[in-house]
Amino acid sequence: MTTIARWDPFQDAVSLREAVNRLFEESLVPILPTVQSGQGFVPALDMSETPDAYVLDVAVPGMKAEDMTLTFENGVLTIAGEVKQENEQKERNYHRVERRYGRFSRSVAFPALVKGDAIAAKLENGILHLSIPKSEEVKPRQITINVG
Repeated sequence: MTTIARWDPFQDAVSLREAVNRLFEESLVPILPTVQSGQGFVPALDMSETPDAYVLDVAVPGMKAEDMTLTFENGVLTIAGEVKQENEQKERNYHRVERRYGRFSRSVAFPALVKGDAIAAKLENGILHLSIPKSEEVKPRQITINVG
């Protein structure tokens, strides 16, 4: 015997409302304190995981290594820096300035134990590549089964 599932049009509306609420909670709320505090921007980053490490790729176009600082404390990595505005030329009449300038700070908390003293950072083509190795007790390991 087959079961007939009835379509509920209001279920889709509830799902859409939940999706919109999640969008506002996840994307707009963290940005608001940054904008209100007068910071220029927050660099975008991609975070991935391998069996041995966490990998972060942070977009910092036009920045030099000496313009940024990296700190690691209590499982939180903080990337801070400043993008300085070029000297505005008085001969020019600017119609639009879209590049962002100013100080920024971005912190990432790690879900597991990591080796803070072994973090590797490399700046290449406007992308800051970070490799954060996992602690040995966090890495997955295979356990052999003894046959008795």
